[in-house]
Amino acid sequence: MEPQSQQQMEQSVSLEDCLKLLKGERDEQRLAGLLLVTKFCKSDDLVSLRAIYDAVGPRFLDRLLRTGLGKGVVGSGENRDAYLQLSVTVLSAFCRVSEIASSEEMVSKIPMIIEVKSKGLGSPGLEECYEFLFLVSAASEDGLTALYESGGMKLLACQISTLPDGSHLMELAMKLVQLMVRKLSRGIILNDNLSELSIIVATIARQFALLQNSMKFEALHLLSAIFSSEYSTSLHDAFRVIPNGNWSNHIRDGVAAILQNRVAPAERFEALILAESMVSIMGNDWLIGQINLPDVQDPIPADRCLLLVLESSRVEVAVLLNELAYSKYEASKSSSLTAETIITKQQKVTIGFSLLEKIIKLISNIGETEGHLINDSTFTKVIKGLNETIGAVLEYLQDAKEHGQKRGNDLLASVRLVGSYLAETPIACKDKITELLGYMLSVEGEDESSPFYSVCFLLPMLCQMTMKIEGCKLLASSEGYKAVVDCLTKWIGQNRLGVEDNGCIFLACDTIMNFLLKREQFRFPEDESTFFNLLKALALWTENTNDLSVVIMASSICALVFDFTSEDTLLNHPDFSSRCLNSLSRLIARSLASWGQDMSDVAKAEVDLLEIVVAGYSRWANRFPQIRKAVES
Repeated sequence: MEPQSQQQMEQSVSLEDCLKLLKGERDEQRLAGLLLVTKFCKSDDLVSLRAIYDAVGPRFLDRLLRTGLGKGVVGSGENRDAYLQLSVTVLSAFCRVSEIASSEEMVSKIPMIIEVKSKGLGSPGLEECYEFLFLVSAASEDGLTALYESGGMKLLACQISTLPDGSHLMELAMKLVQLMVRKLSRGIILNDNLSELSIIVATIARQFALLQNSMKFEALHLLSAIFSSEYSTSLHDAFRVIPNGNWSNHIRDGVAAILQNRVAPAERFEALILAESMVSIMGNDWLIGQINLPDVQDPIPADRCLLLVLESSRVEVAVLLNELAYSKYEASKSSSLTAETIITKQQKVTIGFSLLEKIIKLISNIGETEGHLINDSTFTKVIKGLNETIGAVLEYLQDAKEHGQKRGNDLLASVRLVGSYLAETPIACKDKITELLGYMLSVEGEDESSPFYSVCFLLPMLCQMTMKIEGCKLLASSEGYKAVVDCLTKWIGQNRLGVEDNGCIFLACDTIMNFLLKREQFRFPEDESTFFNLLKALALWTENTNDLSVVIMASSICALVFDFTSEDTLLNHPDFSSRCLNSLSRLIARSLASWGQDMSDVAKAEVDLLEIVVAGYSRWANRFPQIRKAVES
């Protein structure tokens, strides 16, 4: 007889003998049968496992597990540890059959297996407990729910840091966490679990940094899923206080290793998701720091992660913008590209934009400090890379303008990135900005009824730009001043509703102030309605305020607007009321009352603006008798 046939016959005889024992009436027979199962039955022989399970039955298996836990009696009831080991061994083997794993009998055993884990079985038994929990939880929603409700997250948080790096136990633990994250995305994991999840993340981060096998990518997938979940904002606070301070360094090491090697585009993007999340949690300086890679002995420059993230973000943005432009403007209606695909690409490009914006802020802050870890060569590389990418983003906006597209979150995000960069380098891309400023100020997000956020994003640039005559000319020719006034009016309306953002209001005011101060040096627009609306907004802003800095800022702008109008003109305008003029009269009077020898500290700090009010009043007081009356009374 051939050896293979003889082996098959021996296995068949063993299975037959085993089934007879398992169907016996006495516990001793069933125990002997189960011991035989552990000796000859292979884990991938699902047919035999199913036959054995049917023979022994779930009731005996339940009694055996309870005996091992000291809650029941099988046979003599002695040797509980041996019974417990045997129980978890055969249960984990049976659950390789998906129908068994998803059964109510197995789901009901999850709380007991978690109890077994908490008792601290040896390594083989612990591994089989993890296998059982994974197989049952992965087989059905009921199993996953039972895992969560039985305290699975708490137990994982307690044990995962003690598991050997790169072990099968660690791999199983990570798979269990991945299943739990599925529950997180459905809103089932509560705030009580945030601290536990943060502890788990610290251990997974270590695997992500140290391992150089497939588990490194499993760690990457898991970390990116956690950090991109809908509860990521709540998680950020918990991550900031993780006891293990090295976890953020481990993630930087892992991100650098992924980005500097040839990996699939999806995995490269997941590394960028991690980088963006880490910068949001730890601050922009996270991009700069010592990197420790396995098998690399020579020291790696502290700015390596910054350059890798920058270059990868630039490539990602360039590819996505090209794909978006094609899908929106060139792809035929019969194309397989769906609206959902376009939305996914728009969401992905915002990750790249966010990283680039954070790098812009990092470089800006570094330029203002001494002793930083970036040398001049790196600084030059970053600036050059950012210049090229901003140019590509402006081309994307140009394409959208030519196709009559003004609405879209991708367009709004593009404007935001351009605004962030040009706030630091207002003279960059001068020709393109001259051509596109009016369009960028008209861009709307998907949920906006009129442009607002686009103006907000561009205000820092506009404020700097209008410090020079050329900038004021551009704001006039593009009618950007109207967008700024409209934006300021909306802010003031929100401020009155309790949404205070005086910082943005003051930035808009500074931009308008620059524009008005230079009005005689360029062709100033004849646009009474816009500036009359501005006066009404300023009257509302200051009506009930006790903030002297607000009063002085508003009155200085009013003083400049009054230079090219009169009281009669205002009152003859259909949308301007005498009540509004009364408010403006009180505003000017309050501002001028703060001028003099006994000025407060606030007034002294705003003396330049007060001088504008005083000088303006001397020029136009005769044209505004009501204001003069309020000042002199």
